[in-house]
Amino acid sequence: MPAKPPKGRKVQSWPAGAAEVADRHERTKDYLSPREVSGLLDAAKAGRHGVRDHLMLLMMYRHGLRVSEAVGLRRDELDLDRARLWVRRLKGGLSVEQPITGDELRAIKRHLATRADALPWLFVSERGQPLTRHAVNYLVAAAAGRAGLPGVHPHTLRHSCGFALADKGHDLRLIQDYLGHRDPRHTVHYTRTAGRRFEGLWR
Repeated sequence: MPAKPPKGRKVQSWPAGAAEVADRHERTKDYLSPREVSGLLDAAKAGRHGVRDHLMLLMMYRHGLRVSEAVGLRRDELDLDRARLWVRRLKGGLSVEQPITGDELRAIKRHLATRADALPWLFVSERGQPLTRHAVNYLVAAAAGRAGLPGVHPHTLRHSCGFALADKGHDLRLIQDYLGHRDPRHTVHYTRTAGRRFEGLWR
């Protein structure tokens, strides 16, 4: 019979219930490596609306956006002078201000330079309406097909963001706030499976 752990000793290394949530994500690889993301973004440029589509996928990845959050982005949530984006999280998530990196800032400016309208949304269709979830699903699938990446869907980019941050060594709380998770159980699988955690074990 295995010995019982000493009294008062905590044997869990993540919040109660987190393992069950994490395991659902760990059964298959549901994210892209940075190299694969780069290939997907390059493939998005080859579409009919390449400047717009590339920017949308880039922002979904960099900010861990859900489809509904991406299509709801507004111009007034951008502060290009300060290189900041107000990320309005849905599903009860934590809304935060996030920095915009240099290549992303240049992509935003390229996209806005193609716009002659005064519509409030950052991403619009040819009919001057916000993009639909169906349209985003289609353009992600099309870019993934050109890049030779099967099984990619919009939420893959959000997962890829979480895993990329964890692989950089950022802690669970920071990733949780960045992705807008109220419950750490939705964040723990990124830090739990990050390859960086295991580096140096055999040195």
